[in-house]
Amino acid sequence: MSRLFWKFFVTFWLTLLTANIIVGGLIWLHRSAEFEQQQGSRPGQPPTFMLGVAASLLQHDGEESLKQLLRDWQQSHPEPIYAVDAQGMDLLGRPVPEGALDKARQGIRDGQPGPWRLAQRSMSSPILLFMPGGPFRPEDLFGPGGGPPEAHLLGEPGGPPPPHRNMGPKPPLPWLLIATGLVASLAFSALLAWTIVGPIRRLRQGFRAVAAGRLETRLGQEFAKRKDEIGELGQEFDAMAQQLEALMATQRRLFHDVSHELRSPLARLQAAVGLVHQDPSRIAGALERIERETQRLDEMVDELLTLARLDSGTSGPLEDEIDLPALLHSIVDDAAFEAEAQGRHVDFQDRCGEAPAFIRGRPELLGRALENVIRNGIKYTAPGTRVTVEAERDGDSLRIRVADAGPGVPEAELDAIFVPFFRGTDREQQRGYGLGLAIARRAIQAHGGSIRASNRPDGGLQVEIRLPLQPIPA
Repeated sequence: MSRLFWKFFVTFWLTLLTANIIVGGLIWLHRSAEFEQQQGSRPGQPPTFMLGVAASLLQHDGEESLKQLLRDWQQSHPEPIYAVDAQGMDLLGRPVPEGALDKARQGIRDGQPGPWRLAQRSMSSPILLFMPGGPFRPEDLFGPGGGPPEAHLLGEPGGPPPPHRNMGPKPPLPWLLIATGLVASLAFSALLAWTIVGPIRRLRQGFRAVAAGRLETRLGQEFAKRKDEIGELGQEFDAMAQQLEALMATQRRLFHDVSHELRSPLARLQAAVGLVHQDPSRIAGALERIERETQRLDEMVDELLTLARLDSGTSGPLEDEIDLPALLHSIVDDAAFEAEAQGRHVDFQDRCGEAPAFIRGRPELLGRALENVIRNGIKYTAPGTRVTVEAERDGDSLRIRVADAGPGVPEAELDAIFVPFFRGTDREQQRGYGLGLAIARRAIQAHGGSIRASNRPDGGLQVEIRLPLQPIPA
């Protein structure tokens, strides 16, 4: 077991155990208090309930019934109950202790609880019921049993006293409840700790597998079903592993494509050298071929280095102020000059307005990206047609559209044309290595923008670029 498991387990278990002990103790104290209250075992507590019985008897049955109750009570209990009228006379004609009467009257006036009650029947004068003694014990009033002879109190003189109601022993500590809570807390703490630590152990195994080169490792549905932070962590792990696997696959494919692209010009160079060895008179044509292939190799290596710098984020600081409309005008002018020689045309529609449109970046890098997109349109547009370049503001960004009149791209390949060395299946293959649009995407993303391609309804491909504009302080 890991240390983290025991930390979670002990923490949860101690918390639940403490709560269980506190709750069990409170229940035991509450039951003990109820028991003592029901037993009436506190010394010095007067049986004031008998005064309530006498007051109720006066109200419902009258003075004669009350007198009979007082006589019966006096015969069986040493502590009498006095019933005094407004003149201070006891209903049974007994002498009334003045001190006890004054104390009872004072308690009634002050509303204090005590062994006194004020009773009245209909319109008759009120009767003050009180017990003069105290503190006294229950056995002094009720006999050895300690309980009220209920049948005698209810007006049945001479009736046998009822058996004493024994409440049983004082309730013990709830050991069964405590033991049950202890076992339940152990099981719950272990389950909860394993619920947290188990997925973490699975994550650790996944990281070890990825570190060992098994990039196809996925945590799968075990984490996808969870709707908590651990489940989200597992899904992020799967996304990371998938991205690493895709990057490694791209790298391997790039190495393969680079080696393939390098092999062709190198093979032509070797063929040219072999022809010269066989026939020295053909050296002029061979040198021309060698020069052309060397230039192609230089261009490809330059594009590969640019792509590698963009992928690694070492293309340099993006701190220069770039006037995008001015940069576009310069690129379109050069592209239009080259397009005219091929029987094609380039139109530039500037809708940026008079407000400045600046962005911070590297002019040569951003210019190369825009140039690659425009030259790609010139390459694939049909002879005698036009490549349209539009630029307009869209809120805080500049939107650039480059549309050609070529054959377009299959919908399934619209995103793949930005992958290095991608060669489309339907477009005419011309000179190039499939790196121009890949460099354009990375350069534009490095400047905080986006690029996407779509087919035009009337034919041709349209590439849309969005670049965020930034206020340039004076």
